[in-house]
Amino acid sequence: MRKPAAAKPARKARSGKKVTPKPTEPAMDVAVGRRIRDLRRVRQFSLEAVAARTDLSIGFLSQIERGLSSPSLRVLATLADVLGVGIAALFGASPSADGASDQIVTRGSQRPELKLWRTGVSKQLLSPASADNKLNLFLVHLEPGGSTGDELYTHDGEEAGLVLEGEMMLTVDSEIWSLKTGDSFRFASRRPHRFSNPAQDAKAVVLWVNCVTAAG
Repeated sequence: MRKPAAAKPARKARSGKKVTPKPTEPAMDVAVGRRIRDLRRVRQFSLEAVAARTDLSIGFLSQIERGLSSPSLRVLATLADVLGVGIAALFGASPSADGASDQIVTRGSQRPELKLWRTGVSKQLLSPASADNKLNLFLVHLEPGGSTGDELYTHDGEEAGLVLEGEMMLTVDSEIWSLKTGDSFRFASRRPHRFSNPAQDAKAVVLWVNCVTAAG
């Protein structure tokens, strides 16, 4: 008579192999949302007031501030405009009430970075971070296929740049330019624009300057 087969021991769950999202991605959303919330409170704006001036829903703005949504560069530019600051105000430490900063030098190892990880765009702030700054210098990295989105967007100020590596497609109004390494550009930020990296196998790096011209 055959003996009943011994029950196989239950398989142990694999240890040390948990699949979790990259911690820097949601953490970046939380940090950016917190800066937007702090700026809004410093300006004494309600969510309703910001929603009315941006055509974004109160629910979406609340999700951004809580780090539950990853805003596009277009949305961030719109919010910065309404809050009377440049996008650089979303980098680094939370802004103070007066936005003052006496920092002059930014070390290469201490550059604040804003990663728009869903769209393949990241911006390193090369100039000292302050909500009061009108002129800011960035190093923009565009991953292969990275872009600001299909929609053109506008914001206050003026911008210029120099392509350091790779290729960038720049659209301003209805004109499109293919910029290669060494090409440069300048335009008023109130003109509808967008940009992207058309390459599927190479990153683009652009030295970018933004100047905020409206009063904060």
